[in-house]
Amino acid sequence: MAEHNTSGNSSCDPLLTPHLTRLYSVVLLGGLTGIIAILFWLVKMNSRSVTTTAVVNLVVVHGVFLLTVPFRLAYLIQGTWAFGLPFCKFVSAMLHVHMYLTFLFYLVILVIRYLTFFKGKDKVEFYRKLHAVAASAALWILVIVIVVPVVVSQYGNREEYDEHHCFRFHKELSRDYVQILNYLIVVFVIATAALLLGFQVFLTVSMARRLRHSLLSHQEFWAQLKSLVFIAIILVCFLPYQIFRIYYLYVVGHSKGCNHSFAFYNEIFLSVTAISCCDLLLFVLGGSRWFKQRITDLWNCLLCC
Repeated sequence: MAEHNTSGNSSCDPLLTPHLTRLYSVVLLGGLTGIIAILFWLVKMNSRSVTTTAVVNLVVVHGVFLLTVPFRLAYLIQGTWAFGLPFCKFVSAMLHVHMYLTFLFYLVILVIRYLTFFKGKDKVEFYRKLHAVAASAALWILVIVIVVPVVVSQYGNREEYDEHHCFRFHKELSRDYVQILNYLIVVFVIATAALLLGFQVFLTVSMARRLRHSLLSHQEFWAQLKSLVFIAIILVCFLPYQIFRIYYLYVVGHSKGCNHSFAFYNEIFLSVTAISCCDLLLFVLGGSRWFKQRITDLWNCLLCC
């Protein structure tokens, strides 16, 4: 991100637009509203369901990330970072951690939905509630033991940075092993997203042809629509950043001049990934009878025309 006024005269430092402030404000409001709404909804869900467990962990991921958003907003408004460089690294890294963990839980939810579809079951469940708790605990222990130490020891520690200007760690990307790792992650995310999209479109179209006019009365079709929503979030929120990341990695690796302008655009694409925090609102809305009835009425109206 670029600071106000002081950076406005440099071609390497584009002016900070107010769009990021609005975007993170919407993310904070929508994310908190979604978490509150989903908590009431989770009370009614089967606690042994694997999908429910994944959603609960998704709530935790969003919640931890949203705790860092007010600090981003403070920096965007004030134009200077007042919380120290170590905390800047943590807040900066949390946006990346949030994106990839959210993508991971989306992948788990979608795979579980596909398994239930092909096995003809309503849901996939843990044998006991304790197993669901143990699976979640094991995941978070893995994150704390592996991800956190790597972030603390490697993120932004190879170069000197100004502690008053945060989220400018693009110099790290000039290192060969960092570039290779980033390219591998980008290829994996894009390939997985393309595979999920193709698979989901095939399932949805096949089901629509089989059920035809009565498809909205079948619960399995609504389940596939929910899966399509998750994939849509991946395509809208995550994929643009991953695609731009390819060009950004090339520029950082080969450019000898300033890269602040590219880092700024990278930050814009990265901030779009935070919109995924609003997915819980869509999850609650998609499960409401009112929403389903409105869609059914619209579909019947289209058939009558």
